[in-house]
Amino acid sequence: MLSGTRAFLSGKSGTLLVPREYGYVILVVVFFIFILVWKEIKVGQARKRFNVKYPTMYENKEDSHFNCYQRAHQNTLEKTPTFLVLMLLGGLYAPIFSSISGLIWCFGRIQYALGYYSGDPKKRMRGTFGYFGLLGLLGATIALALSLLKVI
Repeated sequence: MLSGTRAFLSGKSGTLLVPREYGYVILVVVFFIFILVWKEIKVGQARKRFNVKYPTMYENKEDSHFNCYQRAHQNTLEKTPTFLVLMLLGGLYAPIFSSISGLIWCFGRIQYALGYYSGDPKKRMRGTFGYFGLLGLLGATIALALSLLKVI
């Protein structure tokens, strides 16, 4: 644990005490929401640029540049529940570590999108480093569970 503080249960009732540093966890979640909104805007701009009408999700063209924008956004939406659960739970155990891990995930998502926006889907791989952040969050969440069970 890097932060030196973590959430813990107090008393017989099991009241969860949240460390002050958990505020950083919340700020990273807010930053992630801004990333989602940015991607929504980019898809809307791409719709206009490539003349793709609603409700079409993907064009039926193999080399569609619009599909790169849509896929960058859709992939992040698919991963959002996992990220949020791990971020909010792992942050209870190690808020500073989880905040750093969450930022790694966020910047990975940005690089992923920028690579896709180039029109070359292979360039999305520039954002794969973000999964190291997600793994960190998974570790912190497992540590929380084990500490609640008094295993660690």
